Amino acid sequence: MPTILVVDDTAVDRRLAGGLLEGAPNVDVCYAENGIEALLRIGSDLPDLVLTDLQMPDLDGLELVNSINEKYPEVPVVLMTAHGSEVIAAQALANGAASYVPKTDLAERLVETVMHILAISETDSQYRKLIQCATKTDFEFNLDNDPQIVDPLNDLVQQVVASQSILNQSDRIRMGVAVENALLNSMFRGNLELSHEECPVVNNLDVEERRTDPRFKDRRVYFRVLITPEAIEYTIRDEGPGFDKSLLPVSGDPESFRDGIGRGLVLMTAFMDEVTFNEKGNEVFMKKLASEKPNKPR
Repeated sequence: MPTILVVDDTAVDRRLAGGLLEGAPNVDVCYAENGIEALLRIGSDLPDLVLTDLQMPDLDGLELVNSINEKYPEVPVVLMTAHGSEVIAAQALANGAASYVPKTDLAERLVETVMHILAISETDSQYRKLIQCATKTDFEFNLDNDPQIVDPLNDLVQQVVASQSILNQSDRIRMGVAVENALLNSMFRGNLELSHEECPVVNNLDVEERRTDPRFKDRRVYFRVLITPEAIEYTIRDEGPGFDKSLLPVSGDPESFRDGIGRGLVLMTAFMDEVTFNEKGNEVFMKKLASEKPNKPR
């Protein structure tokens, strides 16, 4: 059973986040009141994921991310962001955090985000020895607008990347988060045209209604990934109207974190080495370069 360490100096916020996670199946939740206590807990009993506030006394969220990334790089960190913490959040993502959830969206997004990060970090396969022998892997799919196929597809890529020791675990997790958001954006915002204005947080009812709508039901997402020892390259294209590329966030820009708008684009630009869109805005090319010190396969 995976263990999640919740770190927040405010008791109310700590219990709110922890309560949401305790309601999820098959997870164990523990708590720390500040960054210093969190590091002591991690040192004595390594958790599977750390969920932390950013604005804390003595040792803030950014310093905690830096310490975890240096000492325990296999442990992913998810940030809880609030108004005024945008600068720290941008730096923390650049320094190794795996994702973030605005505190205003905890009820809608926290459990889903944490469970996805845990799933990515636990990738394993009986085919690992065979995959290690591959010199180049090229997958190409035409996907239905079904969010249930995103995790298996992401996992397939993770298996190959982990087995070939192309990325260390931190980079691999962050790449998986970027790809997940790119795919969901293509399905929800692209093909199904669920705009942020009418649907800030997408739910299953919205998706199922749009998937059966004659205007959208035949649209597909083209997905290609090319994996080599030097880099992983993705091409993801939807059949929607595209989007205004001037809205693309700048990696590391604190303004991109305000109100949670464009969260998927923020994570894509923060975690990939290259992100470019076509002129229409319905196709994205993303590239992740091999890690300098990749983890060896088990």
